[in-house]
Amino acid sequence: MRSPTRNAKEHHPPAHLPVGIGMRAAHYDDIINAETSNLFGWIEVHPENYFGGGLHKDALKRACEKYPLSLHATGLSLGSDQPVSQNHLDQIKALIDAFHPFHISDHVSWSASGNAHLNDLLPLPYTHETLDRLCRNIDQTQSTFQRPILVENPSSYLSFKGNDMSEPEFLNALAAKTGCGLLLDINNIYVQANNHNFDARQYLDTITAHHVKEMHLAGHIERETQSRPLLIDTHSRPVCDPVWELYRAALKRFGVTPTLIEWDQDLPPFTTLLNEVARANAIIQDIEAQNVPA
Repeated sequence: MRSPTRNAKEHHPPAHLPVGIGMRAAHYDDIINAETSNLFGWIEVHPENYFGGGLHKDALKRACEKYPLSLHATGLSLGSDQPVSQNHLDQIKALIDAFHPFHISDHVSWSASGNAHLNDLLPLPYTHETLDRLCRNIDQTQSTFQRPILVENPSSYLSFKGNDMSEPEFLNALAAKTGCGLLLDINNIYVQANNHNFDARQYLDTITAHHVKEMHLAGHIERETQSRPLLIDTHSRPVCDPVWELYRAALKRFGVTPTLIEWDQDLPPFTTLLNEVARANAIIQDIEAQNVPA
């Protein structure tokens, strides 16, 4: 399964500004009018929020005059046992043609069954049957977009009996079979490692390095249970120290990669997002300094 050729009009983040931020409505003016272009190098939006016109589409047009764009979809339901909605794909394709994003991504999850659509990203068993289903839907998606997409590792709060492979092995197979890239959400790996009791560093070591094209950083909350604390991926808090350390390990493993600061709930002041960007940039600069020959 070969991936389509990339669009030559894509605008990639500048090499010296690999960290981006999610563009949310509360921060439209901050992003469009920012005098901080030396801090963040790109923006990300959920395309489903821009299918219509109006103020949202106008804000996106203005922001894209200043920043490269990544589209991070939430509604393709790539893991469903049915084809991806062609209407949904066509609406995203219209945005691709209009704004030329450097990446397009969605999740290794499902959210649709028949005519029902659930407002969540639900987990999948890691079986050969699931792999074949995802490959078919990714092929359909990439055929419509005429370019490869990225798929993101999920956060989950239950696991399935009868898995044929581990999550990183599943992601490796998915990328190898379809030509898609991987978007590694570092917070999700940390959350999963806690909730399912595995080694996050070993997870990174299992991932095939050349498939990794983007990373995400976000915050989570903790809930007490009878056995151990349950971590819930909420995108509503600053990135915690252990996730920053895992990000440092990921940079050493995969090299400097476009990285997004995600914050979707309980949005903070824009300066708080910039502080998170600055911390990510500092870690990247530290890693790069260590790799400079003496």
